[in-house]
Amino acid sequence: MSKSTADIRRAFLDFFAVRDHQKVSSSSLVPGNDPTLLFTNAGMNQFKDVFLGAESRSYNKAVSSQRCVRAGGKHNDLENVGYTARHHTFFEMLGNFSFGDYFKTEAIQYAWAFLTEELGLPKEKLLVTVYHEDDEAYDLWSNIIGLPEEKIIKISTSDNFWSMGDTGPCGPCSEIFYDHGEHIWGGPPGSPEEDGDRFIEIWNLVFMQYNRQSNGEMLPLPKPSIDTGMGLERISAILQNVHSNYEIDIFVNLIDAAADIIGATDKSDKSLRVIADHIRSCSFLICDGVLPSNEGRGYVLRRIIRRAVRHGNKLGATDVFFFKLVNALESQMGEAYPELATNRALIEKVLRTEEEQFSRTLERGLNILNEALADLPSNVVPGELVFRLYDTYGFPADLTNDIAREKELTIDENGFQAAMAEQRKRAQQASQFDTDYNDQLKSDSISEFTGYDLESGTANILELFKSGQLVEQLSPGEEGVVVLDQTPFYAESGGQVGDSGVLKTKAGNFIVKDTVQLNNAIAHKGVAETSISVGDFVDAQFDIESRNSIKLNHSATHLMHEALKQVLGEHVNQKGSLVTPERLRFDFSHFEAATNCELQQVEKLVNEQIRANHSIETKLMNLDDAKAEGAMALFGEKYEEDVRVVSIGTFSLELCGGTHVNQAGDIGLFKIVSESGIASGVRRIEAVTADYALQLTQAHSEQLIDIASLIKSEPNAISGRIQQLIEQSKATEKELDKLKQQLASNAGADLLSQVYEVNNVKVLSANLKGVESKVLRTMVDDLKNQLGSGVVVLGVDQDSKVSLITGVTKDLVTKVKAGELVNYIAQQVGGKGGGRPDMAQAGGSQPENLDIALASVKPWLEAKL
Repeated sequence: MSKSTADIRRAFLDFFAVRDHQKVSSSSLVPGNDPTLLFTNAGMNQFKDVFLGAESRSYNKAVSSQRCVRAGGKHNDLENVGYTARHHTFFEMLGNFSFGDYFKTEAIQYAWAFLTEELGLPKEKLLVTVYHEDDEAYDLWSNIIGLPEEKIIKISTSDNFWSMGDTGPCGPCSEIFYDHGEHIWGGPPGSPEEDGDRFIEIWNLVFMQYNRQSNGEMLPLPKPSIDTGMGLERISAILQNVHSNYEIDIFVNLIDAAADIIGATDKSDKSLRVIADHIRSCSFLICDGVLPSNEGRGYVLRRIIRRAVRHGNKLGATDVFFFKLVNALESQMGEAYPELATNRALIEKVLRTEEEQFSRTLERGLNILNEALADLPSNVVPGELVFRLYDTYGFPADLTNDIAREKELTIDENGFQAAMAEQRKRAQQASQFDTDYNDQLKSDSISEFTGYDLESGTANILELFKSGQLVEQLSPGEEGVVVLDQTPFYAESGGQVGDSGVLKTKAGNFIVKDTVQLNNAIAHKGVAETSISVGDFVDAQFDIESRNSIKLNHSATHLMHEALKQVLGEHVNQKGSLVTPERLRFDFSHFEAATNCELQQVEKLVNEQIRANHSIETKLMNLDDAKAEGAMALFGEKYEEDVRVVSIGTFSLELCGGTHVNQAGDIGLFKIVSESGIASGVRRIEAVTADYALQLTQAHSEQLIDIASLIKSEPNAISGRIQQLIEQSKATEKELDKLKQQLASNAGADLLSQVYEVNNVKVLSANLKGVESKVLRTMVDDLKNQLGSGVVVLGVDQDSKVSLITGVTKDLVTKVKAGELVNYIAQQVGGKGGGRPDMAQAGGSQPENLDIALASVKPWLEAKL
């Protein structure tokens, strides 16, 4: 009966394909256009709109093996991974679906045939549950399949009734369970012992037959449908004659690889289970464009990586190890998911970079936590400590919770959340961003945007606002907001700034400084030069020169986005943008700084497209058709059913509502100004185009000529000449240091004549004039050696600041502590210091008191010796 996990996956897909089901590839772990989900967590997610009737497919029966993650948000199994037999952050869900084709009879027959005939499971080992009101399903299991009464259990709870939400498609479920045998504790579903591990659910059949109304009424769906799901890991455990999912072939091989890489000998250690689970979720999340960051999906990925690294640390890992497991994962799952091979280099690089960054703070954070846990007055870890570890050392709370649980402790969740809330409050107070206009103003008007085709147009004033309130009129000199029935002014959206310009009336003008979206209206913010009133007609004219410059930069942004993907990798995705007349700014996902060579490649690609002078075309398309053509969309963005698609030749294809030039050649020239990091996993590029790019290039050329003149070189030989000057400077500095050391040594020899004794102990305290502070340590060491036994105190006034150093030979450190002595002196010159018992340093801000402070050394020592 034993089958490999790959064999089971293949058998399931083929079984339903033969029965006219369309094989559908696994969708991304990042749900497309579904902001309600953090990650894809069930096989039906990609068919959600089909079930809702909002989308149609060319087939009405489907089968898939869907990659799923449950590690954040509402569905979060992270803390249980490694501690139970069947919890994972990543798992595969086998599913067959009917969109109004077959229903209960066929769904039940297919499931039973696959389990008992295709896989060969003993029928006596299987039992099922049905919803207590679903007599049809009960009869099918009893009369068609032939299950005895005791093998069909009626369940009255929501466990056997599925719904998509409070309203919408829903229906009863029928679950199939496998009996692992009497030797394992637990009872059948519905019994007091149902939480045991003897009876394990392996398949859930959802009979989607009702449409729940807001009043609770259940109306029959016109096309009843089927949604099923079977966990691949669970059925693999059964067929491979093991009880835990972590004992199936995929996990055994990953655990063996992890143990070999780390050098762990006990392969039953739970930490190896955690690592084997986490390499799957991390690798596939990176495949689907998620990169470590401090928010959203990226933060969940970071938490999982850090949890794996901490468990490697527990096992004694002395070097970065996690990224090395990608090879073993590809061996196990690469045939079914070739994207692992395609993205292998990226996955390894991201994991290695993240582990190296976290490893630098892991040891210190663990030391702080362990010290705090050792002195706990109770078995509860304070929430403030959990927050401090998170805020200062990047320790996710669940990682701290893991460590606490291992020590049979709990964390103060309320205290942690209170500290988090306080931090968010501080962040909000520190924010300099204006409040969203949609929060300040409420408009019921609808404005038509005409600015794709028109530069000006006549419009009617529908609403006026002053100080956030609706008014009938604005007086001369008053600031306000004008809402028109139609306007060529572009409202700020998608990173493109709003237009400026003028609204002309018969009496005068309203100067528009900015244009923003206000609910369904377009709002013009500015100042009235003369009185204007609701109902007035205006001639709306945006600033054409400004708009043209904006269009250049917006089109260049599209070219740069695609160029970044080609140079840095397909994981690059837009994280924010700003398009103004003067420049463009683009934030994107990437795990490290782009090199100068990479930035030059991006510039080269963009300028090649500009010189090719492709036409820039804009089409209105159905969203699904646009995606099918490969149009780039942003995850989490909400799009209308019909979208604007902007194409630049065959190079770039994006969904975009902004304004663009007609030909790529209009951009003229593209030049990157800077590249920097703005958050973990997020980089920012600023660039300019056209005249601004030319001005920047000319300025750089002028600087080059000026520098060449200063260093007496030709512009094309600057690098060599600067390197020559650097080498000369280093040689001069080295020689200067030698001279300073020699002067210090000579000064030290002269100082020996100033030695005095305090209770038979040699003491030297001196104010060194003209000696640099950085040679004091060398002088103290030399003087201690020459004294053999004694105390040395040196001070120097340099740049109106005092530098102090004390040295005590080792035979005297039990009587005189260098740190205590230097601190005593420093207090008299407005400073403080400290150090080892035999050597300590300090600083001060009152050089006028230095001689008096040094004179106090003798009485202080007399009291000590």
